Parts: sequence; C-alpha cells; structure tokens
Amino acid sequence: MSAVWRASRAAVKRRRLQTFVIGLVVLCSTTTVLLALALLDAATSPFDRAYATQRGPHTVAAFDATKVTPEQLAQTARGPGVTAAAGPFGQSVLEVPEGWLWMAGGSLTVVGRADPGGPVDRVELLRGRWATAPGEIVVASPSGGSPKPELLGTTLEVPGSAPLTVVGFGTSMSKSAGAWVSPEQMTALRPSGLQMLYRFTDPATDARLVSALARATAGLPEGSLTSAHTHLDLRKAFSSLADAYLPFMTLFGALGLLVSVLIVGNVVSGAVVSGYRHIGVLKALGFTPNQVVAVYLTMTAVPALVGSALGTLLGNVLAEPILRVAFSGIETGRAAIGRVASWVSAVCLLGVPVLVLLATLIPALRAHRLPTARAISAGNAPLTGRGLRVQRVLGGSPLPRAVSMGLGRPFARPGRTLLTLAAMVLGVTTVTLATGLTSTMLAYSEAGRGSGGPLVRVEAGGPANGRTAPLLGDAQIEERLRSLPGAVQVRARALAQVTLVGQSRAAFADFYRGDDTSYAGRIADGRMPRAAGEVVAGPAFLTQRGLRVGDRVTLALNGRQTTATVVGKLVEGNARALEASWDTLLPLTPDARAMEYDVRLARGADARAYTEAAEAADPGLRASVSDTGNTATTVVAFSTVFTILLSAVASLGVFNTVLLDTRERRRDLGMLKSIGMTPRQVVAMTVTSVAGVGAVGGLLGIPLGILAHRLVVDNVGVVAFPESMKDVWDAAQLSGLLLAGVAIAVVGALVPARSAARMTIAAALHTE
Repeated sequence: MSAVWRASRAAVKRRRLQTFVIGLVVLCSTTTVLLALALLDAATSPFDRAYATQRGPHTVAAFDATKVTPEQLAQTARGPGVTAAAGPFGQSVLEVPEGWLWMAGGSLTVVGRADPGGPVDRVELLRGRWATAPGEIVVASPSGGSPKPELLGTTLEVPGSAPLTVVGFGTSMSKSAGAWVSPEQMTALRPSGLQMLYRFTDPATDARLVSALARATAGLPEGSLTSAHTHLDLRKAFSSLADAYLPFMTLFGALGLLVSVLIVGNVVSGAVVSGYRHIGVLKALGFTPNQVVAVYLTMTAVPALVGSALGTLLGNVLAEPILRVAFSGIETGRAAIGRVASWVSAVCLLGVPVLVLLATLIPALRAHRLPTARAISAGNAPLTGRGLRVQRVLGGSPLPRAVSMGLGRPFARPGRTLLTLAAMVLGVTTVTLATGLTSTMLAYSEAGRGSGGPLVRVEAGGPANGRTAPLLGDAQIEERLRSLPGAVQVRARALAQVTLVGQSRAAFADFYRGDDTSYAGRIADGRMPRAAGEVVAGPAFLTQRGLRVGDRVTLALNGRQTTATVVGKLVEGNARALEASWDTLLPLTPDARAMEYDVRLARGADARAYTEAAEAADPGLRASVSDTGNTATTVVAFSTVFTILLSAVASLGVFNTVLLDTRERRRDLGMLKSIGMTPRQVVAMTVTSVAGVGAVGGLLGIPLGILAHRLVVDNVGVVAFPESMKDVWDAAQLSGLLLAGVAIAVVGALVPARSAARMTIAAALHTE
C-alpha cells in the first residue's frame, strides 16, 4: 500500500489540471445535488416535524357555549379514536381598531388558557411572558417572527371590560387563536364559544378526521358544533408558497442529478482510459493488477473527497438564503426552514465520492485485465479503425480539412461521445426550461400593471401608521390625486380583516374603487368584480377554503354581514386574502375610507415630481413610487442559479473530454503540425469536434425543455397561469436555444483547444 500511495500521489501531482477538473466537477455537482435535495426536503417535511414537536391538534373545534357545557365537552376527550385533547377553553371574538399592533383591524379570536403548554397545541412564547392575571393578553405573531420589544405594553380597549395589556407574543402552528388570556379574564369577557383541540389515531385524510370528530362528539346536543378546521388545511397553507416553486425545483433537481452523474462518470472514466499507458508502465514496474486498480481509485478519490466536502459546504451556505426566500411570508408557525437536513449533507458528502469510485472502478477493472504491452500501446492513441469510415466520407466533402477531421472525431470514441451528448441534451433542456420560466414569470409579473407609465402609491396617514391624519376627506383626496399633472388612473383601496361565516380562520379583504384596469391579465377564470356582492380570490385561497367560481360566501365584519359571490379566480393571490368591489364593503362599514391610493401616471411623466405634489397637497399623505417586484424575481433567480450551475458542469465535462482527447492525440497533432497545420486550424478542428455534438444536443434538448416547461407551469398549485403566459416561444427564441448546446460545447472546448494549438511539435512528439 505504501507503493500504491506513492504512485497515486505522484499521479495527482503530475496531472494537476486533470485532478483540478475532477475536483471542480465534483464540487459543482455536489452543490447542485444538495440544493435540489434540500429544497425537496424543505417543501415536504418541516411542517410535520414542527407540528409534531408542538403537539399540534389534528382538529380545532369550536362549540356554541349556549348549547353545550364544559363538562360535556371534557367527556369528548375520552371519545373513541381520540389520543389526546386539550380544553374546553373559553373563546371570544374581540373587535380591534385599524392599526392596532400590525393588524388591519377587524375581528380577533381570543382563547382563555392557563398556560402555553399542555398535551395538545403547545404555544411557543417568542417574547415576553404568558398572561396569568386579568387585564393581560398574549398576541399571536402572524409570521412566527419575534415582534419588536417596544410593542409589549400596548393596550387594547375592550367594550364593557377593563383594557387588555399585551404582556407577550407567541406562535402556534395550529392557528387555534389570534390571542390568549387567562381563564379569569376570559370569564370577564363572557365567552360565546368553547374550543376543543383533538389529536386522533388516524389523521391522514379530511374524511377520516371528519368521521373521527363525529364519533368523539356523538353525544353532544345537535347544532352545538359551530366550526372545525384540520391540520391538513394548515399544511396546505404552510406550503402554499413553496408549492409555487416545488414543480420546477423538482425538475431542476432531477436535471441536476442526471447531469452530475453523467459528467462525473464521463470525467472520471475518461481520466482512467486516458491513463492506460500509465497503467501499462505501472505493470511493467511490477505493480499487480489489484495495485493498479488501487492506484486509480486513490488518485480519483482525493479530488472527489475534497470536491464533495467543499460542495457540501457551499451548498449549505447557498441553501439557507434560498430556503428562507422560498418560505418567506408563510404565516403558520415557526418551523425550522433555514437549515439543511443532516441526511441531505450526508448523502452528498458520501454519495458523490462513492459515485466517483464506481465510475473509476469500471474502466480500471477493464485495464486490470489488459496485458502490459497492450496497455502501453492503448495509451498512445485511440484504437485503430474507430471512425475511419466516417472520416473518409467527411474527407471527400467540400468542408475545410480541419472541420471535416473535427466532425469525424466524436466517432472515434463513441462511448465518451454519448455521455457528452447526454450532458449536452440535459444542459440545453435546462437552458430551454429556464428561458421559458423566465418568460412566463415576466409575463406574470406584468399582469395587473396596466398600460402607461410609473405607478405611485399614496398612503393616507392616521393612528394606524402613527402619522397625522389627512385634512381632506376620502373623496377629496381621490379627486385631488386625479387633478395633479401626470395622473391617468386612480384606484382607492381599503383593507379589512373579515370573517367568512362558517369558517374559523379570518381572512383579509381588499376593497377597491375607481379605475379597475389593474385586473387586466390577472383573471385566470371568470371575470373581475363589477358590482356589490362580487369577490375574486387566488387559487390558494379558493382551494384551502373549498370554494370555486360561482360559490356564495357570507362576509362578517363589526357585527354586520353581507353575501357575496365568487365571480373570478385570480392568476395568483394571497392565501389569506380576497378582493372585492367598494360597494361590497359599504354594507359592512358604511363610513369606510381608503387607506391607500394607486395612481398610474402617463408614459414619460415625472414620478418624483408627482410624489412631491401629492405630499404637498395634504400633510397627511405619503407618496412613493411602487416597487412591483414579486415572486417572479425569486423564480427567475432560482432558474438562473441552477442554469448556471448545470451549464458550468456540462461545460466542465466538455472541457475534460477535449483535454483528454488532445492528450491522447499528442502524436497525431504533432504530425499534423509538422506537415503544415496552423494553430488556427488546430483550434478549428478541436472546437468542431464537440460543436457538432452540441448542435445535436440542442436539437434534442429544445423539445424536452418545452415539454418540461409545460409540465411545470401546469402544476403550480398556487398560481393559475392562463394560456397566454404559457405560450412563450417564438422562432427567434428557438433559434437562439438551438445554439445553446453549441455555446456550451465551445466554451468548454476553447481553453484546451488553444492549449493544443500552442503546443510545439517537439513537445507533441515527446513520449513519457
């Protein structure tokens, strides 16, 4: 083994460039694999892990306190199929003013609990302490983040009761309440409802959970159960944003795995094949066949271990910000979403080196059986006769001799060419997919912008944002904004937190009046709201609440109710928000006023001048140019990162192929130079040898990329892309994509081609 180690170390030092290429390919491949696996793991498992840690309830049930007693509910905890239960807790709904803490105003569900622990639904305190005395309240943080400490001590005025002081902030993955108070305080609030939290033996599906709840509450008075929601709804809400990325991340991950495996196999096996002469020399010096195999396993294991370690480290560094962006805005607890699972790192750290060793072992075992003399002769040049027929045919064509020789070169190494072609096909597929996704997401980001110039957002001051209230009335503000120079369209917006009667979770509602051209391109199904009692929502909102276009819902706010019809499905929308016309708001709040105004300016209008004029019109107004960035930026960034990674890996594979080819053909190149081939002809011949493979890869990869794009955009659950956003291909774009494979091949081949061109005749004819 001492001789094996010395020979391996010498080979690594002597073939520094080859060793570096192997290590770099392994590094990029490991990073790509880790990112793909981490995103797949993060999109499926964090909710379940965090929910189990917090002992989240499988069902949160609310009961009418006038029809059932706490004692009767306590007996349901021992019902059939119930493994654990908590409650009954008193439940009341308080009305909070607009701008209290971070809330838009509306209803706040408050539950009375003595402590944050218990057998079910353990509330995690983020800041402050638990409410243990009357007059204290703990508020749920909507995003799981820790609110600012200065918010502690905020008071909430409660009609008919003493004010409540915020003493802490918590988070519950079950979303069982918006706030918690002590049982004594809940008694003072005169609760109208009672809450029970259940965990069941079989919580796999909604149907089973409904059946389990029915069995547990079978003895209760009829009509006592008022509402219930399950952890399956919460899981959908948790992953709703990740689901937008999961389809294309799954595809990018699969492409990354395939490209990585192919390139690693091609690079490593090529390194062994190109070293056949070295293998013959080792055998001539007395190395046994097993020792020769061990030399090459060790020689490739060194860069593989270093590359996989660095790739795992780099992947972990990149994964954290990517995961946090992918899951940003999720309002369902505080699951650990920034860390890569240990099994993912272990698979990359150990699996990629194993792949390298397997790729080394197969050609090394073949060399194991070669006689010494044949191994030495095999290393001088490719085996005689390979591709000669193709070379003769091309030689008789009118193509320049350097080009014809280059085009025939891939047929001399068909196995290596097929591996390189497969990598090229997947590389072009990735570029095509990324191009299509970028075009789709750019069209998606343009939806709702309308035609015209910049968009200016004007906010009205008041207690909600700690600023001076406007001097002008709501209608006067809108009229003044329309009259300022440059204004083309003005739309007013009011936001309220409403309750959908029959559902336990509150929802945000945006009510609009004025110019409604912002709906252009935003409606995937149905139409925009035109009159009172009409609402639209995104696919995530509709799916999570079991609604479809045409269904009727009842909105409740401040003790008032109004009925509305879902008339349209938006291309995309917040999972907790719907949109409606201003006339739908008036029955709920007759004196409602806008909190924000969107002003579309004419093309070429000075946005800065307009903002200054708007603020000068009333001291209670604050204007800014709207930033319309959205999830499209994230999607484009993801596709760009993976495209760069996979293209780099594919180019490195081409680089290695050309490098090995030029080394194998040193004698041929020396002879060609000696009879007059110029350096430019050497570069042309070398680049052409892989450019043809790249062109074929482009022809095969484009349809695969188009198919992959269609599969992705048709399976994004939280976005309903219309056909106009899916049909993004044109002749110019497809022509450019056809050259992508050629570009990847040329970029990878250029450096070794120029190196071969600079090689002197003496150096080319020199033997080891």
